[in-house]
Amino acid sequence: MNKKLVACLLAILMVVGILGACTTTNQPEPSTTAPADTAGEESAPSSTIPAGETEEQGLKIAIVTSPSGVDDGSFNQDNYNGILDFIAENPSATVKAIRELDVANSVQAVANILADYDVIVLPGFQFAGVYSLAVENPEKRFILVDTFPSDADGNEVEADNIYAMLFAEEESGFFAGIAAAMETKTGKVASVHGIAYPSNVNYQYGFQSGVNYANKHLGTNAEVVQLPSYAGTDVTGANVGGNYVGDFSDEAKGKVVGEALLNEGCDIIFVAAGASGNGVFTAVKEHGKSFVIGCDVDQYDDGANGSSNIVLTSVLKVMRSNVKAQLDAIKAGTFKGQNVVLHADTDSTGYVSAEGRHQLSENTLKALEEVYQLVKNGTIVPAANFNGHTPDNFPGL
Repeated sequence: MNKKLVACLLAILMVVGILGACTTTNQPEPSTTAPADTAGEESAPSSTIPAGETEEQGLKIAIVTSPSGVDDGSFNQDNYNGILDFIAENPSATVKAIRELDVANSVQAVANILADYDVIVLPGFQFAGVYSLAVENPEKRFILVDTFPSDADGNEVEADNIYAMLFAEEESGFFAGIAAAMETKTGKVASVHGIAYPSNVNYQYGFQSGVNYANKHLGTNAEVVQLPSYAGTDVTGANVGGNYVGDFSDEAKGKVVGEALLNEGCDIIFVAAGASGNGVFTAVKEHGKSFVIGCDVDQYDDGANGSSNIVLTSVLKVMRSNVKAQLDAIKAGTFKGQNVVLHADTDSTGYVSAEGRHQLSENTLKALEEVYQLVKNGTIVPAANFNGHTPDNFPGL
């Protein structure tokens, strides 16, 4: 991410919520059910400590999340499941899940519990400011997801005890665009997003890139529908078009945007809008003749609609295995603080192709497998918010 954008992102995040939903990466592990969420702090189940061992012999892990908690069925839960996977292999480790209701208080929430834990897992943009805590507590380890740490001036920084990961959402958006273009019956497709943060614009531009690629190389003729009244403005003030709800937790408005796109003739809608996307799902279920493409995690179960299902497939950013990998590294003593952007070449982006979890045709599955390899080896580089490419002009088109 452009370092000059971090300060803008942090300022915006003080007054709004954070995004939730949205192996080889196209065959994710099933989700683990998280405990019911309650206001404030929640206790996640801890594994029983074997006889003869003490709690101190296992890592003490905390995960601090946005208000949607670790049972949101998407973004936070996927990170939490990575911790549970680690505990399943290391039963002396424990985890505490803490839901911070006030996004503006996120960094202070970490400071409040820091003394009691060895590792803090932090999913979301709102935790970029933990850098000062990390510097002051070098014996602690931090795993940041969807943000890089920043200093008091908003500059991107690195720390020896912070592993921070971003994902190339444009790649997963690209796979969604391919799928939508190849499966549409009306010839009109769209994507819906929450707020025009880089991650959401990446999904949008990737989706548009995928549709353009399919139209040029795969014999499709699909139109991406964008409603001017819902165009997004990114963190630099640029109009990026698209269909933006303006919030990650406004289901009612999400339904309004979804209905507007259905009325325009769209029969496939890619949804990357957090809880606002639930409204789009509702609109499509009521419509009865269209599909959605899920985001971040496998959302097939969310698509159940009586005896049918509205989820065509889901595109992924694989947080679960990457969180577990860093916990494994901490245990092994090989942990290294760094800021990384994860791509398909590390199986960190992808789509769902597991039998019974999608409704794609064999032709679409074949095309996706082929373009996945081209993205993985760098032949195709879909457009992203700040990678210098556009959906109409990117490497591989």
